[in-house]
Amino acid sequence: MFSPGTKRLSSSSRVRHQNPPDSPSTPAAGSQVPHRPSTGTPAPWAPRLSVLARIPAGNRVNKNAEVDPTKPVFVGDFPPAVRDEQASFLQNRLPGYVRISGGIDRATSLTWIICQNKIFIWNYLSPATSKKCVALNIPTVLSEVGDKNRKVYDRTDWLVCVVSWDGTHHQNNNVTQHCNSVGIVMCSKRSRAVVYWPEIFSDSETDPIISFASTDELDVSPVDDKTSPDSLQRHGRLGNVSPGYSIFNSLIATSIPDSKKECVALACSSSGELWRFHCGPYVVNRKLIYKETGSSFSQGSDNGRSMGSKVALRSLSWRSPSVSLKRPSQQFFLLTDHEIHCFNLELDLEVSNLWSQEIVGNDGDLGIKKDLAGQKRIWPLDLQVDDGGKVITILVAIFCKDRVSGSSYTQYSLLTMQYRSGIDVPSGAVEPSQERILEKKAPLQVIIPKARVEDDDFLFSMRLRVGGRPSGSVVILSGDGTATVAHYYGSSTRLYQFDLPHDAGKVMDASVLPSTDDCEEGAWIVLTEKAGMWAIPEKAVVLGGVEPPERSLSRKGSSNEGSTEEERRNLTFVGNFAPRRASSEAWNAGDRQRAVMTGVARRTAQDEEAEALLGHLFNDFLMSGKVDGSLEKLQNAGAFEREGETNVFVRASKCIVDTLAKHWTTTRGAEIVAMAVVSTQLMDKQQKHQKFLQFLALSKCHDELCARQRNSLQTILEHGEKLAGIIQLRELQNRIGQNRSSGAGSPYPGSESDASGALWDLIQLVGERARRNTVLLMDRENAEVFYSRVSDLQEVFYCLEKQLDFLVNVDLPLEIQIRRAFELSNACVTIVRTAIQFRSEYHLWYPPPEGLTPWYCEPVVRNGLWGIASCMLHPLNEATRVESSVKSEIFSHLQVQTEVILEAYAGAITAKVERGEEQRGLSEEYWNRRDALLDSLYEQMKNLASARHKDHSEGNGQEDEENFQNLSVQLLGVAKRHEGYRTLWSICRDLNDFGLLKNLMHDSMGPKGGFSYFVFEQLYEGKEFSKLLRLGEEFPEELSIFLQQYRDLCWLHEVFLHQFSSASDTLHALALSQDEGNISVAEDGVEPRDLNLTLSDRKRFLNLSKIATLAGNDPDAEIKMKRIEADLRILKLQEEIMDLDIEAKHNIQQQLLPPDDLIRLCLKSGSAELIPRAFDVFAWTSSSFRRFNKSLLEECWKSAADQDDWGKLHQASTIEGWSDEETLRVLRDTMLFQASSRCYGPEAETFEEGFEEVLPLRQENMDPPVLKEPGSSVEAMLMQHKYFPDAGKLMLMAIELGSALGAVLTVKRVLRPWNDDSYTE
Repeated sequence: MFSPGTKRLSSSSRVRHQNPPDSPSTPAAGSQVPHRPSTGTPAPWAPRLSVLARIPAGNRVNKNAEVDPTKPVFVGDFPPAVRDEQASFLQNRLPGYVRISGGIDRATSLTWIICQNKIFIWNYLSPATSKKCVALNIPTVLSEVGDKNRKVYDRTDWLVCVVSWDGTHHQNNNVTQHCNSVGIVMCSKRSRAVVYWPEIFSDSETDPIISFASTDELDVSPVDDKTSPDSLQRHGRLGNVSPGYSIFNSLIATSIPDSKKECVALACSSSGELWRFHCGPYVVNRKLIYKETGSSFSQGSDNGRSMGSKVALRSLSWRSPSVSLKRPSQQFFLLTDHEIHCFNLELDLEVSNLWSQEIVGNDGDLGIKKDLAGQKRIWPLDLQVDDGGKVITILVAIFCKDRVSGSSYTQYSLLTMQYRSGIDVPSGAVEPSQERILEKKAPLQVIIPKARVEDDDFLFSMRLRVGGRPSGSVVILSGDGTATVAHYYGSSTRLYQFDLPHDAGKVMDASVLPSTDDCEEGAWIVLTEKAGMWAIPEKAVVLGGVEPPERSLSRKGSSNEGSTEEERRNLTFVGNFAPRRASSEAWNAGDRQRAVMTGVARRTAQDEEAEALLGHLFNDFLMSGKVDGSLEKLQNAGAFEREGETNVFVRASKCIVDTLAKHWTTTRGAEIVAMAVVSTQLMDKQQKHQKFLQFLALSKCHDELCARQRNSLQTILEHGEKLAGIIQLRELQNRIGQNRSSGAGSPYPGSESDASGALWDLIQLVGERARRNTVLLMDRENAEVFYSRVSDLQEVFYCLEKQLDFLVNVDLPLEIQIRRAFELSNACVTIVRTAIQFRSEYHLWYPPPEGLTPWYCEPVVRNGLWGIASCMLHPLNEATRVESSVKSEIFSHLQVQTEVILEAYAGAITAKVERGEEQRGLSEEYWNRRDALLDSLYEQMKNLASARHKDHSEGNGQEDEENFQNLSVQLLGVAKRHEGYRTLWSICRDLNDFGLLKNLMHDSMGPKGGFSYFVFEQLYEGKEFSKLLRLGEEFPEELSIFLQQYRDLCWLHEVFLHQFSSASDTLHALALSQDEGNISVAEDGVEPRDLNLTLSDRKRFLNLSKIATLAGNDPDAEIKMKRIEADLRILKLQEEIMDLDIEAKHNIQQQLLPPDDLIRLCLKSGSAELIPRAFDVFAWTSSSFRRFNKSLLEECWKSAADQDDWGKLHQASTIEGWSDEETLRVLRDTMLFQASSRCYGPEAETFEEGFEEVLPLRQENMDPPVLKEPGSSVEAMLMQHKYFPDAGKLMLMAIELGSALGAVLTVKRVLRPWNDDSYTE
């Protein structure tokens, strides 16, 4: 795309004039543009090395050297077998030869190349030393034409699919998964011959199964001979098909579950046919399953061009990247010249058309609107689906004509479609759905607005790839061997062309480098014709991308050449950039902003100058030992301005510990770990890092960092910790290797499955993860990367957590799994303990630790440690499968592992507390894992002690106790340090050592009262109250803290101390405590306890409180007694109320009701038996309660007035003419009389002041405004009653008689005259 329109040399000329491998450049002879080469596709044009000179030559390249961030990165060379075949091919090439072809299978990471009559397959992710290449011979009859002595090898004639038998495959995020069983399906585009290898990794070479197209399928004139290879060869049906003949242009395949190496392949042709090939171990069955019969769709043409009608079916793609029929069915898409079809492939291999949708038509909302001004033709070229199977990306070419100038051009665009929300298409649909299934995910993204008009062969050879970094980017592969990355950045599309000199050959395919993290995209990776595998880092795409020019996607240039300066990137960052995951949402409707790069470490020119100055000063220090003026120079250069990873001192330290070796042996595989050079290189790094620390100290930079940038200084020192840890890990690996070679340390010495060892597998995993995440390391060995990337040592624990099943190898016998777990546990403990020891030795170098979290306390390390510990917990808890001797070893390893894990958690929690951050969740995780580990260790310790007792049956009880005590020493120390109170209690209880218990209670103080509080809790739950109180005599403060939460026991302690007044208060409060807890939440966060007291228990506590009050003989004892008596009366009232209200008794049961709830319960019932008890409750509460609940008291009086029919009483008194005695007799039975007698009578009993102080009986002020206020008195409230106008005299008489109960009063003396003016409205 970025190449000029220069004349290319012929193939033979290029070979004859090819520069040697170490040639410094590929100059252009006679170039009219300065720095423009005659070959290659430079962007921008500038002299550059030949690709062969740019490939790192193993030991020759230093990875720390400055590299152009916009250039691709070499990943790996072809296997030697491929190189040998290529060399032979070049020597024996024939006139008119065509170059080799190849491809990458994303699901399995397998690469294939066809050279001459062989296809080579290998895993490009495998290190060079272990790269296994399979060479398969393509049957000669498929490539011979005419003279048997001459052969034609057409790289464009084969479609290849890889079929994995290892199960479903997605983008290979798991670094441990490699395909061990694979089949290959090949299909000739022109002759339609199918070649199938059921298994390529078998030890014995097998011949492939071949299927030839029939005469009818080839649609040629019948011949006399049968359809044999010879006859097809003579009639030109193999490799010699005439131009314009219908060819296959897309092939997909998937395995068939529960079958013996059977798969199904689908191929579409330019003539509109869709074929299904059922490939089995003995035969390949072929069937035409769909035929595009044409439609009303038509487009205009220009100058008689007929590109669109030539290729009816364009591309096939599975909807889901997990291509396996283990699900009920599998859907796939078929792209035609104007629409998308979705088919369903069933388990019985039947194919049904689910739906189709037009993407090129009159409705622009459905896709691309045709017949717009200037548009002549629209060609969908290729289709790809994202990993989720929901977003479809289509590459489109639009042939246009400028109406002003009349010139023709091609516009390249990307159409992104997605499933509409709520759309559910059943897989078993018989009739194709006519419903609109897809919608535009984003507006049409124009890649190149005006490009040259290409021929149809070039257009239909273009392929699309999706899914790489930056997120949302795509790669477009053209037929002449160029690869262009397009991504949306800022507010426009930017393009990056994979750019290598012409001696690299063409780009054969592109894919995505599998990421080691789930749902994480990888970098783009490309397969070249001659230069091996190359990766395109995310940073290169972002920094090297340019605005779309008016140019072609081919190597032929364009009609509009821009200046060199216009092509230069306008976005420049300096420094390293660690690729991070960008936004998963590539496009949003109405918002075309896309995040393509996150976590960019921006580094300015000042940072570069400061880093260069630091390097210069440090080198001078190494040479002379002098640091004169270094601090001032670095301060002036701004070296102390950055914090964290961007700090220049941190970067310098990281450069020291992460430097790759210049002379690393890359040809001996696993033997490399046995070489002394590894340890030597690590020791050299350690010495240099020590020198760096000395430089910081002597130059006073250490003091400056300690005062201003504690994080940076800690990171520098942690590099030393990690370096010391990896050195010890190296020594551990040496010892393991020596033991394994001598047959020691394994139950099955020399067993092939355990030969590599778990630690070696872990080293490979970590190295592989680093290689994939940093494409600059892809050409290095896993072991080299592991031992070199010291600063990323925590990745060991990440891989432990994520790949533990692989590392332990759950398919092996349990004994071997345990041995592998031991090996991993030793590695983890070695790393962390070495780091802790380093920190202890150099503690004076460290900054103040407040708020700083050590690296070995980070979540990734804690989770990795827990993973291997939980792996050992499982066999430890097995009852019969594991022998006692093995369990003893597990116990020993797990004890050490537990110490390391708990120390890591303690450090993390301490840092969070010091920073003032929320640590509740972390603390709970710590407590849970601590208890799980300690409990399991304790149970195993008891089992071991019991087993030893059985082995020495003659031993006495004292020896058994000593045996148990010896086993518990280490566990006791761990439990004591980490507040494992349950384990401490269990040990003391089983040893029956009361003295040890007291010592631990004295030593272990912590939150919630420490171990003493826990001991008291255990004694309380065991109802050993006397032992608890006796033990509390020695720990009075701890006991008082405990008893604050246990009031039901606190009064006993107070009686024991003769604190009777306090005991009375405690008992009184305990009797009235609510069921949700006996006290409110304490300040230390202890939640209240639920005592579940019955009403009888409460009465008992109140009676005990009376006794304690009398024993205390306090001055206020009389008041206390009255209050207790009142509460006893209220409890008795609740019992009576519950007996009268059965429903309430069932609901409330033994719950203590507050007085107001008890009163409302009486009012709600409306019962004549319960209403008087509401006044009783009011009487025995306090005066403050009556004042605060005055409205509730008024409700009681209103309810009392409603209990009698005063209208009937008034009518009866008038008709019958009641006498005073009769009136008194009748009124005595009314509720108003009884309530008045209870509240205001001469014998009324109340606690504190009476009802008269809250609600007077009679109204003193008879003014009408006052009378209208119902809360002023009982009389005023009754005046609001509906019967008061008629029966008011009787109602007032009732309350007056009730209040004067026992006195001889006449009606005249009691009542005011009814016609008194005070009652008039």
